[in-house]
Amino acid sequence: MRAAVGIWRWRRNPLRRATDLFEAWLALVAALLIVVTAPAAGWITGALAEESLRQSVRVQRLQRHATTATVLAPVTPSRSAAFDPETATASERRRVVRAKWTAPDGSRHTGTLPTTPSAAHPGDTFRVWTDRSGRIVPRPMDPATADVHAALAGVGAALAWGLLVECARRLVLWRLVRRRHADLDRAWAAVGPDWGRAGAGS
Repeated sequence: MRAAVGIWRWRRNPLRRATDLFEAWLALVAALLIVVTAPAAGWITGALAEESLRQSVRVQRLQRHATTATVLAPVTPSRSAAFDPETATASERRRVVRAKWTAPDGSRHTGTLPTTPSAAHPGDTFRVWTDRSGRIVPRPMDPATADVHAALAGVGAALAWGLLVECARRLVLWRLVRRRHADLDRAWAAVGPDWGRAGAGS
């Protein structure tokens, strides 16, 4: 709105310089680019990120399998501290146990795993995720998490594009101001020596 007002103000103003009108048009074009293209950039980025993340979700669900681990024994605090280097508050919500589980290929495995306090006693069971050979892997990403990440990517892309347009506008404006100062210096150099002299037309 301010850019449009600036264009109208400089339209027939006798004090208008060519750079004044250019500056107003520059602001208007930058505002239109931000309003029109920033949402488009965000939408395209979000759509591409969503498709990529959905593909990752599908691959993870094919490669990662849920199985049941059985607690054999709790791990002593010294060993659990070496295994889980999280803060003390987080450690209170987790327990480290010695457990066994069966891989999708039928092989049996034993190892040290984190679990909740409610499933930290010998004989308790809890769910873990493994690859086909039985190696413990993180839980697959769920579609809702993928959608959130895609939305954040879209918002970030829109903000980044708007920032890029504004930085470009400010760079052009900076060069424009330098040009104004150079023109003023040249004009002053031309009339400065005669400034205030009688009969110099000043």
